[in-house]
Amino acid sequence: MDQSTAASSLSPLTSSNGAAAPLLDISDDGANPMAAAAHAHHSSSNFPGIADYAFLSDCETNCLIAPSGAVEWMCVPRPDSPSVFSAILDRAGGSFRVSPFGVAVPAARRYLPGTLVLETTWQTPTGWLVVRDALILAPWHNTDERSKTHRRSPTDYDAAHCLLRTMKCISGTVDLQMACEPVFDYAKTGGTWEYTGSGYDQVTSTVPGQPTLTLTGSLRMGVEGRSAMARTKMTRGDSHYLALTFSPLSPPADKGEAAEWMERTSEYWRQWLSQGAFPDHPWRAFLQSSALALKGLSYAPTGALLAAATTSLPETPHGERNWDYRYTWIRDSTFALWGLYTLGFDREANDFFFFIHDVTKENPNDLQIMYGVGGERRLEEHELDWLTGYDDARPVRIGNGAYNQQQHDVWGALLDSIYLHTRSREQMPEELWPIVIAQVEQAAAHWRAPDRGIWEVRGEPQHFTASKIMCWVALDRGVRLARLHDSPSIADKWQAIADEIHADVLAHGVDERGALVQRYGSDALDASLLLAPLVRFLPPDDYRIRSTVLAIADELTHEGLVLRYRVEETDDGLAGEEGTFTICSFWLVSALVEIGEVERARALCERLLSHASPLGLYAEELDPVTGRHLGNFPQAFTHLALINAVTHVIRAEESSYQHGFAPANRLR
Repeated sequence: MDQSTAASSLSPLTSSNGAAAPLLDISDDGANPMAAAAHAHHSSSNFPGIADYAFLSDCETNCLIAPSGAVEWMCVPRPDSPSVFSAILDRAGGSFRVSPFGVAVPAARRYLPGTLVLETTWQTPTGWLVVRDALILAPWHNTDERSKTHRRSPTDYDAAHCLLRTMKCISGTVDLQMACEPVFDYAKTGGTWEYTGSGYDQVTSTVPGQPTLTLTGSLRMGVEGRSAMARTKMTRGDSHYLALTFSPLSPPADKGEAAEWMERTSEYWRQWLSQGAFPDHPWRAFLQSSALALKGLSYAPTGALLAAATTSLPETPHGERNWDYRYTWIRDSTFALWGLYTLGFDREANDFFFFIHDVTKENPNDLQIMYGVGGERRLEEHELDWLTGYDDARPVRIGNGAYNQQQHDVWGALLDSIYLHTRSREQMPEELWPIVIAQVEQAAAHWRAPDRGIWEVRGEPQHFTASKIMCWVALDRGVRLARLHDSPSIADKWQAIADEIHADVLAHGVDERGALVQRYGSDALDASLLLAPLVRFLPPDDYRIRSTVLAIADELTHEGLVLRYRVEETDDGLAGEEGTFTICSFWLVSALVEIGEVERARALCERLLSHASPLGLYAEELDPVTGRHLGNFPQAFTHLALINAVTHVIRAEESSYQHGFAPANRLR
């Protein structure tokens, strides 16, 4: 398995029998389980638990910060570039730590409300310290010449290519320490620092072929081997700053300007979040945390959406199921557009759609399942055998060998995305029509063939039922788009093929009890079939949908959380067990609501929300017994599935639509 996402049309289409899909309304009922997420998620070694990392982003670069105050993962200039700090994958991989001397565990951590600005409060035997961290956003800076990377229309703000860290002593005295040791190219090459200027306030690390890093601040820095170091005693009211820059853009000039930059970045995030439409409900915080995570996982120059910020965080402790998720998957597009449109973030939804359009129009008959954030097609996979891996989980991989797999759900994901985008505008741009034709014809030509499935198995291709259903989605959405395009003869031709696929799935993909199965000729269950009611393959009240949802809920769960499949029943080409997939558990919430099991759905949703990280984030998987997060982090599609599940539950409990939360751009 190389990525845990799968397309889910959450558009309020009609079902295949003509029944109207329900609209989403949100009430203000419900309990807030956020407090239950305050427990730690420890690993078994000296690595922090995956869920204990904080995530920062400027929508071009991102990083992860451990509870110790150390930046342990950062890649520049792009999120899929080689790392400059990679201690998360090897404790000798380099980090950038700011903390009180002799203290490893902070008193508290939080994001400033409505932002991706991290605030860490430290208590020492002699005083209290507050550290704030952010990747800075600044007014658009490409004023003299056009950006060489931006393809989307410029906004008022852009990444400043600066990791800013401010420190303030708020009580007593605190001994502050700083250590910045970059190790470039996935910990292959150590850097050396040199002073720039006449004082001790700026050092630069330059390695041939690697980004130049400049560390500027109000501390007097020294150079010790590969590390830039500083230490000072702070008393109440004292403040300092450190700015790590990785482009020719200037850092803040002094403490006052650093404080202004931090406040400006906080205000950017608050204003962005205020553009969204959120219900007045106790679960609002989870929707907002998910929205911020998704915005942080976007790549502003192209509109791409990263599957996750990391590579090779293990799905199984000490195991080999370790993949690089720093790319964008076509199958993510439907869920992403639905979630962003629903929460009112039309610009981000449109930017992602235009990225999908860009990579599609070049090769409409050769659609890949994933691309680089710049639209790159070749994502060759390599193993970094010099890294120990997170918690000794090997191999560490970069690139993703699944990029050229045959996965037949991709056409349905793309066509559903085009349909969602078209209905949000009530028209289809003419330039999309050739792409629609190419993708529908691809689905029509290949739906009878086996493939690797949405889980990207590395065993033999199979006739996966979910892949057939997504081929039906491609034809079904193609029919709808053809009618909007006023092409009735094409619509009639495609409808006949859609009907053929539909009949074939019901003839070969359903077991004796009426449940949809993982693949033709098998009785194995698969969580991907929870998408059947969401893509409106069958109406929610069809007995086969009910049988499928309840069978997965009762038989494909571990301690109540959902597995993708039973590894002993599926040739995925890998060894070992894996945790429960959080996206699948959120799908189950949505599917339970669809079949009318609202109380059961709400109970599961509350439990899943209680497993959020202390900062409201999710990795790919959960250990159902310990709550430990597993897999890459933070995981975009987990947050998208959360948005769908939460809105499903709240809508189901809303007694009056006109007084509830009306999702933005609801599609008719």
